[in-house]
Amino acid sequence: MASFDIVSKIDHQSLDNAVNTAKKEISTRYDFNGTDTSLELDKKALVLHITTDNEMRVETIEDILIKRMVKQNIDPKCLDFSAESYQSGKVLKKDITVKEGLDKETAKKITKMIKDQGLKVQPSIQDDQVRVSGKKIDDLQSVIAFLKAKGTDIGVPLQFVNMKS
Repeated sequence: MASFDIVSKIDHQSLDNAVNTAKKEISTRYDFNGTDTSLELDKKALVLHITTDNEMRVETIEDILIKRMVKQNIDPKCLDFSAESYQSGKVLKKDITVKEGLDKETAKKITKMIKDQGLKVQPSIQDDQVRVSGKKIDDLQSVIAFLKAKGTDIGVPLQFVNMKS
């Protein structure tokens, strides 16, 4: 029986490179000259910490970070910008979470989308991934094509790994 796994992972080295190039760009930009602005990556918790003095600069840092991530071939959908900025003394701070792995709701949504296709495949949720198995590789490939086309509806970047026949 053929199968493959649907995962949502990021390359940690590429993320680190994107953050470092964004930090370098921030340090050389004229509009950040003389400000107490920083961008840090907590590698264990996968959280980006932005510290600056106003909301406009926070948005500019987010834009710079997205551009750098795209250049490193990292999908910006893995960033969770939903947390609000908060005041800490004279500075404004914002924490951006990097999403990795499929949460239960997203995995259920993916399995429902696959089952609604009517193909002879069987999706199953396993921890932070979804395994799709079926008799025909053509059915599995059509599931991959369908999910790539519907990628914007899911909200997280997807990768398809461990194709076994």
